[in-house]
Formats: sequence, structure tokens, C-alpha cells
Amino acid sequence: QYQRRVHGHEIQHENGAMNVTNLTLVKVSEPAKVHSLIAMAHGNRATAATKVNERSSRSHSVFTLKIVGKNSSTNQVTEGVLNLIDLAGSERVQSSGVVGQRLKETTHINKSLSALKDVITALAKNEQFIPYRHSKLTYLLQPCLGGDCKMLMFVNVSPQDEHLNESIQSLRFATTVNTCVIGPVRRRIREV
Repeated sequence: QYQRRVHGHEIQHENGAMNVTNLTLVKVSEPAKVHSLIAMAHGNRATAATKVNERSSRSHSVFTLKIVGKNSSTNQVTEGVLNLIDLAGSERVQSSGVVGQRLKETTHINKSLSALKDVITALAKNEQFIPYRHSKLTYLLQPCLGGDCKMLMFVNVSPQDEHLNESIQSLRFATTVNTCVIGPVRRRIREV
């Protein structure tokens, strides 16, 4: 069992499963409840104005939906996990004009995005060592970045000329992600 502490929470990996302590697990059975939880999570997300973005995300957001389905005629249960991850965008410190706490946040965001790029690059190159523990973000996402999973990434870019460099960097990252082959997905079915 491996653990890593994040703002009063511990990220734990044991037997291929990930758990974060001190979080609330909410059972849902209808899409409306899922939507209300996503809206609540969105409302709790920290944002602040910078010189380049009037509503800049100051953190990443991870919403995990554990799905359990039961076939009543065969008594088989299948389980899956859907992670919806909204990454805060990287920012150039010089152009964003951030100082103090915002500078600290920007540094952490950029460091975690760089670590994510390192993990994706290592996976794409099929390297022996994958640096999941270099960042809290990559350590948290380890089960959905490697192993029997599927990953889909959307990259948002700005059409404005002044954001051309950031858009090019984002597209380069997307190209790296696109070359990554994680492996086959296995169905997890058990009898009850």
C-alpha cells in the first residue's frame, strides 16, 4: 500500500484500486443527482483573475463516478470508474502577472501539468519507469493513466492571436497524448 498526503487527504493505492481519505461518497441512481454533484463541485472550485484570464482556474478538478451494474438473470456484477478531470491551464508567469498566492498556485499548476506530460510521454514510449509519484495529480490519476483503462482528452485552445503560444503548447501536448497506447481494457465481472 502506498500513500501520499494532499491537503488533509491521503491518496492510497492498494491492489490496483485508488482511495482518497476524508471524502464524501454519495450514492446516486439517477443522472439529475450526478449533475447536481458536478454543479456543486464546480461551485467549490477556486478561480481568480489574472492578466490573461479573468476567470482562471486555480486548481484541477477531479470528479470520480464509480459505476456498478448487476445482471439480475445471471447474478453477475460489473464495475467501472469514470473520472471527469478538468485540468487548470498552464500559465506563463510573466504574461499572467501573478504574484503572491496566485504565483504559488501557478507554480503548482504548471509543475503538475509538467509531471502529467512526463507520465504520458513515458507511457507513450513504453518506458520501464513511469513517474506517477512526481506529482499529486499523477499519483491520484495513476489507475486511470495506466493498466486496463481508456482515456479520452479534450484540449481547449483559444482562437485569439495573443494566446497563440499557449494554444501551440496545448496542441503539442495533445499530440503526445494521442501517441500513447495504454493497452487493452478488461471487463471486471464478478458473481454475487
